[in-house]
Amino acid sequence: MKEVVAALMVEADGKLLICQRTKHQSLPLKWEFPGGKIEPGEEPREALQRELDEELGIDATIGPEMARIRHMYQNGNMVDLRFYLVQEYRGTLTNRIFRDIRWVGLKDLPEYDFLDADIELVRDLASGTLTL
Repeated sequence: MKEVVAALMVEADGKLLICQRTKHQSLPLKWEFPGGKIEPGEEPREALQRELDEELGIDATIGPEMARIRHMYQNGNMVDLRFYLVQEYRGTLTNRIFRDIRWVGLKDLPEYDFLDADIELVRDLASGTLTL
């Protein structure tokens, strides 16, 4: 099972940062939350801090775990996803690897074509079932 961490990065106005994969990545052009795989020996929060530096060039303060989802893709690959709240970071947010990044209101999230593993969380955020 692949262990993955992702950030629910929230601006002061309540918008979340979402990122679109490039056409060359697996599951091309799907939207997701920034983050990535936990490397062997890494703690989840350390992995997320590293991923946010690599992907967005920021030094993030990782907040509490907000959700955990286990999802099996149609190809049989299983992913264990942990989502952490991120409200503070140092540095200038820079798109280093994605096709696009956007700040989006919670109610607008379902308009984007998210990875299957993220869809349940997207629904919960948009409906207010999960509050940040």
